[in-house]
Amino acid sequence: MERPVDNIEYNPGKETMWWGTLGTMRPFQPFDPDLDARRIYAALDNKTVDVRTLIWILTNRTNAQRQNIAVAYHNLAQKDLNAVLKKALSGAVQELLLALLMTPAQFDSHRLRHSMEGLGTDEEALLEVLCTRSPEQLRDITIEYKQAYGRYLEKDLISETSKDFTKLVLAILKKEELNTTGEIDYQLIAQDVKSLKDAIIAKKSDPTPWIQVLTSRNADHLNRVFSRLEDMNGEPVDKTVQSNFSGDLRLGLRILVQTIQNTPLYLAQRLHTSMKKNSVVRGILVGRSEEDLLWVRVHFRKLANSSLYSTIEKEFKGDLQLALLGICRSEDI
Repeated sequence: MERPVDNIEYNPGKETMWWGTLGTMRPFQPFDPDLDARRIYAALDNKTVDVRTLIWILTNRTNAQRQNIAVAYHNLAQKDLNAVLKKALSGAVQELLLALLMTPAQFDSHRLRHSMEGLGTDEEALLEVLCTRSPEQLRDITIEYKQAYGRYLEKDLISETSKDFTKLVLAILKKEELNTTGEIDYQLIAQDVKSLKDAIIAKKSDPTPWIQVLTSRNADHLNRVFSRLEDMNGEPVDKTVQSNFSGDLRLGLRILVQTIQNTPLYLAQRLHTSMKKNSVVRGILVGRSEEDLLWVRVHFRKLANSSLYSTIEKEFKGDLQLALLGICRSEDI
């Protein structure tokens, strides 16, 4: 099978690619949700489910288009598409296609709930969602979490974490960018640098200023703060955090710093170290498919010396491989 190829030139200063998105999924044209619903109905209306047709349709439509397809399917079959897919499919392919049918807020809520269910909490999965979402997205996730599970996200975070780590995750959940976007406030930069520096001078580091500053400023401001702090300390901020904090708090602050500095790079690193974990690969590919998956691919190739597309071909087989490649979209040369 000939691989689709994207020749992407990385330019950190560019906000969009020429087609207007950093994601791999773009609106399918001409789009006919009724036609797609009929095709899905036919694919499911056999003793042997036509999984490849399901994959082709659902990985070639945007989330908004998939929501329209689900409505059209319900009107056609008088059944909920999610329920039908749950019954017809199983395993990792089922999980991936159901993820594609969720809205972004539903999917992130699902990932947060999954990270806290069962024995122990998956702190990095929890932090990945919280640290890579905007304040507005986090508000939508909080509302959806309550609607989907009848539980308060804040209360679950409190029950599943402890001490300063609890303070950090709650601050991230409720983060607000209090400084003015587009304006460089040199006085506030100097003030924040001093606060972060002073907090780690004493014998016991104080996480409070770090939590307060990192969850109440925009990324442009914080990267200027980090740059000055690195000049003063002679080391990356990530190393400063690693040297002065411990446990889950250290993990949380490191991920927060990394996502502030470069979210696609952090996600590429996470994929590179977790490629055998279906939930991680599914979470990043589905969650970033309409945001910045192209940049994640660029960083992944630099880290792994192999493209994300080729790595998925190597690590996965069958229908799951086909679906993941459909989201990844193409090879990087």
